[in-house]
Amino acid sequence: MASPRKYGIELPKGVHEALEIDRKTVTSFWREAINKEMKNVLPAFQFLEDDKVPIGFKHITCRMIFNVKMVGLVRKARYVAGGHLTVPPVESVYSSIVTRESVRIMFLVAALNDLEVLSADVQNASINARTEEKVYTTAGSEFGTNEGRPAIKVHALYGLKSSGARWRDHLAAILIQAGFRNSKAGPDVWMCKAHKSSGFTYWEYVLCYVDDILAISHKPCTILDAIGKQVMLKPGSMEEPKSYLGANISKCTVVDGNTQVPMKQVWTMFTQEYIKCAIEEVEHELKLENQFLPKKVETPLSSGYRPELDFSQELWAQKTNCYQGLIRILRWIMELGRIDIIVPVSLLSRYLVSLHEGHLQQAYRIFAYLKQFNRPMLVFDDSEPKIATDSFHMHDWSNQYPEATEKIPPDAPEALGHSVVTTCFVDADHAGCRATRRSHTGILIYVNCAPIIWFSKRQNTVKSSTFSSEFIALKISVELIESL
Repeated sequence: MASPRKYGIELPKGVHEALEIDRKTVTSFWREAINKEMKNVLPAFQFLEDDKVPIGFKHITCRMIFNVKMVGLVRKARYVAGGHLTVPPVESVYSSIVTRESVRIMFLVAALNDLEVLSADVQNASINARTEEKVYTTAGSEFGTNEGRPAIKVHALYGLKSSGARWRDHLAAILIQAGFRNSKAGPDVWMCKAHKSSGFTYWEYVLCYVDDILAISHKPCTILDAIGKQVMLKPGSMEEPKSYLGANISKCTVVDGNTQVPMKQVWTMFTQEYIKCAIEEVEHELKLENQFLPKKVETPLSSGYRPELDFSQELWAQKTNCYQGLIRILRWIMELGRIDIIVPVSLLSRYLVSLHEGHLQQAYRIFAYLKQFNRPMLVFDDSEPKIATDSFHMHDWSNQYPEATEKIPPDAPEALGHSVVTTCFVDADHAGCRATRRSHTGILIYVNCAPIIWFSKRQNTVKSSTFSSEFIALKISVELIESL
């Protein structure tokens, strides 16, 4: 069976296969990746002089897994433990990550309060924390002269059930020691009161996504330097973010009509590199079948196309797996900021199991649309929106709801920095699904002029009137606003 490929590069299934690929291609990319990884993970193992394993330790296997990073097509090797062979720990091993909404808000806050943003990567994050699991393995050829010897794991290693939680606990202890506390809205958004020399008081933030750290402050380098004294940061990784979770990050200049300063710099997020790599992979697979993406595509879906009315040929399992992979990529592209494809992807996501030929061709059409229109970006504009208040009529509902009050958390943190305005756009197409007559909800939520949350989903029930479907959509939007 042929090895899998990523971005057109063959992925080995083991160390010997990786070295064989290097030999055939007359390169040393995989060998260098293996050596780099082993240099970093060796401190996680302990070799005893008599090679006698203490009582109570369980033997597990370890292996090297390989990947190709999108930026620069850098080869990546990761030594992981066979955590599936261990008994689940009694204590919780859950490890949370920062939400994408929090990341978007932080880029907005940076522009709003005139703060800097710096990112950094932790070198082999889990290994910085000690493990509580009693396990050992037999060293393989990647350990060099120690091959065949029992190696006891003393630090958390990728693959162990508790490694993620141990690393998060370790980083949390470092941040607490530095004066940060986690936000009640997001456990991986850490905040600390800070002051500028001008006397301006605000919250500075640290965002953690496993080993990716974002610091938002007027002196973010001070925060990252303090973290770097206790964990190893990747050399050269401390810089203004250029990419995050597959999206490209940059600054742009926009016109500000609300202040005396006509031009200002704000953060943007776009997906050109990720989309380019995804399209190249899709076109490579299509070429193997002598097929190509459509040309001159103006819309994500064909005009008038209804996926629920598609009665074209039903496809087999292999094509279903391909379709599921395409939708998975499209959903991530949508999450990274391509809001223009949210409805088409939502409609096609219903057919991950019962797939027809037409659904697959429409998925390819979305990729063709992304290839043709590949320059849109999200702009985290901190300007306050200009809302025509005359369009909204005030009504007194106190007689109908005499005890109604705004829900404000009693333990909310002190309001610091500049304030923001939240705006929500919500709509529903009554009986939009021709097969089930169920409506579809669409929601966009802005903080100032920055899009933060987008939502598109078919409603769970059938409503007999436009009012009912709109009311359900409004109910969902209110829940999203309250959570925000």
